[in-house]
Amino acid sequence: MGTIVVGYVASAEGRAALTRGVEEAKLRSWRLIVANSNKGGHSLDRDEALRLEAELNQVRADLEATGLDFDVRGLVRGQEISEDMVDLATEVDAELIVIGLRRRSAVGKLIMGSTSQRILLDSPCAVLAVKAPAED
Repeated sequence: MGTIVVGYVASAEGRAALTRGVEEAKLRSWRLIVANSNKGGHSLDRDEALRLEAELNQVRADLEATGLDFDVRGLVRGQEISEDMVDLATEVDAELIVIGLRRRSAVGKLIMGSTSQRILLDSPCAVLAVKAPAED
């Protein structure tokens, strides 16, 4: 059985990545690992940690209804998000990483975000980058 790693954040892009990750896992009958990466330290106080845990608990509850083999992980390893995603994909021998991309301005389109770029360049497997639906 293959494994898909989804990089999840509580945003439109994160939800788009999760939705597509679920679709891909169902299509292939693969295991799904949803990971939220946080560097920790001073940027993660108690209230923020509780909020993140509540969000991940909601993701777990939503995934229960899918019938998929899944795991939801909150990573606080002190690493950059890109390092966490690449390391996790390597650890679980993933076949695919799914990430969400932000829509960017004309100037922003010249340079892809550094996190996404690092995942694309350093990943040990295929990477599927998805955009959130356009807001009206």
